[in-house]
Amino acid sequence: MSLSTRVIAAVGAVVVIGAGTVGLSIAHASDQGKPAEPKATLVVGRSSIDSGPFGASCYNDGKPLDEAAQTKCQESAAKAREAGTLPSLDVKVGDRIGVGVDPKVADKGWFAFTDGGQQQRATLASTRVGSTFSGLLPASGLLAATEKTTVTVVEANEKTGDILGVWYFQLKNKDAAGEQQPAAQQSQ
Repeated sequence: MSLSTRVIAAVGAVVVIGAGTVGLSIAHASDQGKPAEPKATLVVGRSSIDSGPFGASCYNDGKPLDEAAQTKCQESAAKAREAGTLPSLDVKVGDRIGVGVDPKVADKGWFAFTDGGQQQRATLASTRVGSTFSGLLPASGLLAATEKTTVTVVEANEKTGDILGVWYFQLKNKDAAGEQQPAAQQSQ
């Protein structure tokens, strides 16, 4: 039995199209790079902002950060805070603040705190596993006495205690003592 020219051409076309599809799929898959980094979200009242972990030293593809990486992460965040480049939201003392994380972060465990409050560190979320949101807390107990308050969100494996990722945000206190009232209001 001999194959007709049409059958040979059709088989050849299928092979060429199939090879092209496989090649395109491989090229597309290899172009995708690393999986997206998890995000954390800061909520103030009805406003929110989300961000990935703070730089390469604050996230290692879900693997534990060693002490050197943690130190570098903290130093980088301190510089960014001074430069005013941390993701930030305005806040007033009467606002409510919360933090959310990706479900993958929640599965491993996380906690969040500010550098404010009565003891220079206020808890936004105690260690949580499975929960993606801290709930909304009054800003009055979370803010530093200064114009800026740093919010730190940490992904930590509850079982091992390993730090897996760190996110930083900045709250800009619009009610800070450093802001002057207009002269007409000061004299009353």
